[in-house]
Amino acid sequence: MPFIQVIQPEQAGEDLRRVYEEISGSRGKLAEVHKIQSLNPESITAHMQLYKVVMFGRSPMSRAEREMVAVVVSATNKCSYCIQHHLEALKHFWSPEAAGAVACGDYEAARLTERQEALCRYAAALTREPAGAPAHGEWAASLRGHGLEDRGILDLTLVIGYFNFVNRVVLGLGVELEQDPGGYRYE
Repeated sequence: MPFIQVIQPEQAGEDLRRVYEEISGSRGKLAEVHKIQSLNPESITAHMQLYKVVMFGRSPMSRAEREMVAVVVSATNKCSYCIQHHLEALKHFWSPEAAGAVACGDYEAARLTERQEALCRYAAALTREPAGAPAHGEWAASLRGHGLEDRGILDLTLVIGYFNFVNRVVLGLGVELEQDPGGYRYE
C-alpha cells in the first residue's frame, strides 16, 4: 500500500486525467509509478519526458543495453518494482533466461559481451558508491575500450542516474507492483 494518497484515474481532475491519458496512449497503459505522483501532475509530465529521452531517444546505446542497465541498477538497489518492470522489457529483446541472469548479477550465464558486462559493472559500481566508484576516469577509459565514446558514456550515466532516482521514489513511497507488470510499448 502506498505511503501517500494516490489519485486514481476515475477520480482525476481534468489536468491529471489528461496526463494519465497521454501516458496510457504513449506507453500502452498507466503504471503505479506514474500514479504515485498524482498529487503533482507536472512532475509526472517532466518524469515521462526524461524517461522517453533517456530510454527511447537516439543514443549510441541500444534499447536492450539501456533496459539491461535499468535492471542492474534496480537489482543493486533491491527495487523489486523496477526490476520486474524492466526485466519484462529486457525479455522483449533477450531470452527470459539471459534477462533473469542479468537481474541476478550472473553475467556469465547471461552470456554478455565484454561491452555489456562493462556497462553492467559500471552501473552497479556507480549505484553502490556514487562518490567513490573506483576511479571514474578509469571507468571512462575502460568504457571507451569497449566502443563507448563520450556521448555513450553520458547516456549510460543518465540511465544509471535516472533509475537511481526512480528506485528511490518507488521505495520511498511504497509503490506496489501491478498485477501485470508487462505489456508496455518497449520500442
